[in-house]
Amino acid sequence: MTTRSVTVNGLEIAYLASGPPDGPLALCLHGFPDTAHTWRHLAPLLAASGFRAVAPFLRGYAPSAVPADGSYQTGALAADAVALHQALGGGPDAVVIGHDWGALAAYGAAGLDPGSWRRVVALAVPPLPVSAAGFLAFEQLRRSFYVFFFQSPLADAVVAMDELAFVERLWRQWSPGYDPAPDMVEVRRALGTPERIAAALGYYRALFDPERHRPELARAQQAADGIPPQPTLYLHGATDGCMGVELAAGAPGALAPGSAVKVVEGAGHFLHLERPDEVNAAILDFVSG
Repeated sequence: MTTRSVTVNGLEIAYLASGPPDGPLALCLHGFPDTAHTWRHLAPLLAASGFRAVAPFLRGYAPSAVPADGSYQTGALAADAVALHQALGGGPDAVVIGHDWGALAAYGAAGLDPGSWRRVVALAVPPLPVSAAGFLAFEQLRRSFYVFFFQSPLADAVVAMDELAFVERLWRQWSPGYDPAPDMVEVRRALGTPERIAAALGYYRALFDPERHRPELARAQQAADGIPPQPTLYLHGATDGCMGVELAAGAPGALAPGSAVKVVEGAGHFLHLERPDEVNAAILDFVSG
């Protein structure tokens, strides 16, 4: 994969690309605490299947720029994805694939500009209407302690300590038995400075603070909070220590016609890295259909 960059929404976004330049766009969006390298198993397979696989580093994650306006709401992520589709010359045959925050961005992009995306693939975070009620259950609140901790100014210092040791502990808790050492090399490059850590935490701080939302992104935000209108493949790890698998229970009845839901046994939150053969086969079958 080659590293390139493009300016969208006034922000320079770096991305990894592979596959034929004239192939259908497959936009692959990472989450927290992760980078575009998370798609290292999937992107070559997409490229071999004729797709132009593009994996951007989300806003604030190096080497992409830190937004001057500090906007990290999911509507901004959705707007970035739509703008990337346009800047990269994507057509109506494009697909969008997202994990964690990238899943929320994928839902938003699909709803914000439905004519640009043929299919949607999302991993580990169900659409908000599916997961909202379950998120308030005790066990899920316990898993989500970090969301509330990140609201504190103390979080910036704690996350930075010991070369992001807190982040590595999250990886190990969320995907039991998986060794995140190769991933942490890239995460430290992407979040290795105070401004980068503040950017990553800004995603969570925007969840509860309307003052951090830009009025011009209201439609994009509404799309990110909804159900994508396209056929959607939703994948969730059975042992996910971040988002309990029970949160996905309502997905089969909520997603658009032609959608599919798959629980991956023996996999946690980073299921695409833990069970790449199984996960990638399901994704390729769906986006090629």
